[in-house]
Amino acid sequence: MDNTANSGAIVQTEDVDLFYRVYNAAGGRPTAEQLQRDYLDRGSDGLELFARLRNISGERIADRLTKNPDLYADAKRCLAALPRAKVRLETALHTLGHLYADARFPPVTIAIGRGKPVAVGGPDTGIQVGLEALCATDWLNPNVEDRIVYVLAHEYAHVQQVIAATIGDKEKPTVLELSLVEGIGEFVGELIAGQVAYSRNAAAAAGRELEIETRFAADLDKTDLSDWVYNATPDTPGDLGYWVGYRIAKAYYRNASDKRRALREILEMTDARDFLARSGWYPGIELN
Repeated sequence: MDNTANSGAIVQTEDVDLFYRVYNAAGGRPTAEQLQRDYLDRGSDGLELFARLRNISGERIADRLTKNPDLYADAKRCLAALPRAKVRLETALHTLGHLYADARFPPVTIAIGRGKPVAVGGPDTGIQVGLEALCATDWLNPNVEDRIVYVLAHEYAHVQQVIAATIGDKEKPTVLELSLVEGIGEFVGELIAGQVAYSRNAAAAAGRELEIETRFAADLDKTDLSDWVYNATPDTPGDLGYWVGYRIAKAYYRNASDKRRALREILEMTDARDFLARSGWYPGIELN
């Protein structure tokens, strides 16, 4: 079955409009009560899910707004990039549907959150994006339109991943497991949209591939993730597990004679150790 006919990107932005109505009516200083009552409690189902998954409340938004008002004042400029980004995303998802017949395309909810995370996506939850966080993370990609496209392509890859549905229930996932979750998101995102979301990681690793991946090989069974994932800041690249996981997935794909089958196996991977063994990856591998 070719799933390309069902690959239209439904990008919902009404929660952003709702937030800025509350924000503007309060002169840019809404209270926690106003944010809870007039924004979060009146938002879409996608916003309700986002708030529940990431502990977003009126109080937490108000606190963030007080500490960093520019975060919310600047986010409005990113709305202008959404129409063109949506067209490009539809093209990427059409490619995904063509390459992977079982692909799913839940709607994207773009809303305003508490400054993080940038985006979350999974097989059972769809995709939610914090516009203020995405707009502020120009270190991901300086071009706002590109940033939106590549981040959403990455998140749509997570929607397809079998392991992404269960990894959150695991008490202590390993460095390898989470690096593959994120690295596969990067690889599939690049495959369908043309570039990874975390583009600065390759530059940070250039010339250090063997050294970085030798350290990774020593740490891959550890459950202390702090050296490898979810540690990036605007000043420090971090998240090098994304880059290593991407390279493992790319090695797997490159070494496969049947690329469509390989993509299915990448997305449906559940055993990280077995996948690594079959990938052909080793520290410092040269990948074109």
